Amino acid sequence: MGNRSFTVVILLLGALVLAFNALYIVRETERGVLLKFGEVVDPDISVGLHIKTPFVHMVRKFERRILTLDAPTQRFLTIEKKPLDVDFYAKWRVIDTQKFYTATNGEEVRAEGLLAQRINTGLRNKFGERTFHEVVSGERDLLMTDLTRDLNEITTSEFGIQLVDVRVKRIDLPSQVSQSVFDRMKSEREREAREHRSTGRELAEKIRATADRQRTVIGANAYRDAQVLRGEGDALAARTYAAAYSADPEFYAFVRSLEAYRASFNNKGDLLVVDSKSEFFRYLKQGAAKR
Repeated sequence: MGNRSFTVVILLLGALVLAFNALYIVRETERGVLLKFGEVVDPDISVGLHIKTPFVHMVRKFERRILTLDAPTQRFLTIEKKPLDVDFYAKWRVIDTQKFYTATNGEEVRAEGLLAQRINTGLRNKFGERTFHEVVSGERDLLMTDLTRDLNEITTSEFGIQLVDVRVKRIDLPSQVSQSVFDRMKSEREREAREHRSTGRELAEKIRATADRQRTVIGANAYRDAQVLRGEGDALAARTYAAAYSADPEFYAFVRSLEAYRASFNNKGDLLVVDSKSEFFRYLKQGAAKR
């Protein structure tokens, strides 16, 4: 009885091992190839549960979803021979499992290494055809689009990999040349500032000269107009006085004499030496005679 139970256990274990080696599952997120003694016999296994011959067939599974290659920083030269440290990443996925297995033995690390080499070569060529400004800002998006399109044709035909996208995360100048570049940029900005200040001073001088000229012209015109008005007023006053005094010459002489008296005897201490028979005292004598 004991031997039968042991035999049954052995058979069950054998069946389990056989089933474990004969059955396999390909999930929705996976792609797989079926190998027979290392040769691909089914390059695109469908999703689900499958049976294989143990110890004869072997299954290799790959990621169906889009993967990310985060490459280390690389140094490239522009057309002006300026070195740039470029940090980039790439999005890729397996579309041809047979090519992918043949080229990389189904290893993602090896696939990323081959992919990184192709991207490095492509970036080096693209950067070498462009200036520093075009790489940094001017044609950066166009550069990445062209690079992705060109490399995708190579990776698809050689590795069975679709290169979805290549993007640059960061572009830096090497530390040994950064300071010289910053110094040159600073000197250029200072030169532009000096030019702007010089232009501003020149414009200010022109504005002040124009204002001074306008002030002089306005003052001269105002003085001329004032003199004309003053002359016209004096003439009008003279004509008015003449007309008024000509109507009564005696009254005019009397008023002028009163004004002379007021000016002559303004203060008590004033002393005036004049002949008493002088015409100056004419109206004083008339007033005394009437009294």
